[in-house]
Amino acid sequence: VGKELVAREIHARSARADGPFVALNCAAIAPELLEAELFGYEGGAFTGAVARGRDGLYAAAEGGTLFLDEVGELAPALQAKFLRVLQEKTYRRVGATADTVADVRILAATNRDLEAEIAAGHFREDLYYRLNVLSISVPPLRERRDDVALLAEHMRARFAAELGLDSPGFEAEALEQLRAHAWPGN
Repeated sequence: VGKELVAREIHARSARADGPFVALNCAAIAPELLEAELFGYEGGAFTGAVARGRDGLYAAAEGGTLFLDEVGELAPALQAKFLRVLQEKTYRRVGATADTVADVRILAATNRDLEAEIAAGHFREDLYYRLNVLSISVPPLRERRDDVALLAEHMRARFAAELGLDSPGFEAEALEQLRAHAWPGN
């Protein structure tokens, strides 16, 4: 139902479909580790960095799509570095002295109001405009009650097939209860 499914579908229907699709939840990684996760690092660049270094997710997405979920969580210093990556089409591994050219399409999503974050000084306006070339709104399920039956049927059929079960469809009362649910959260 979510943002990543939309991003995967965009990737699958694009000229980059043969390339990798790499997803990163920016909120799930400690801010001090996010740069190394995105861009990789050279051996010995920081305490705990393995001797041979490591490629980051940007390199893993070469020729394909990098999906940044919760991009509104990026720390200000990383926002500036990421803006440069978008502008210059190059990135630098942590501890490296040379840039690496990148051919990666970026899809970004957030549940935050980035315009309000800009006004509050928490998100860079120039990065926002670089990312917001095309905006797709994915409303939460609670605002799409008509989709509940379709999603429930999709899940029923999927899990019945996975488990090898013969499963009849939902009764009307069960679907009505699903539609009536508040669907809080995301």
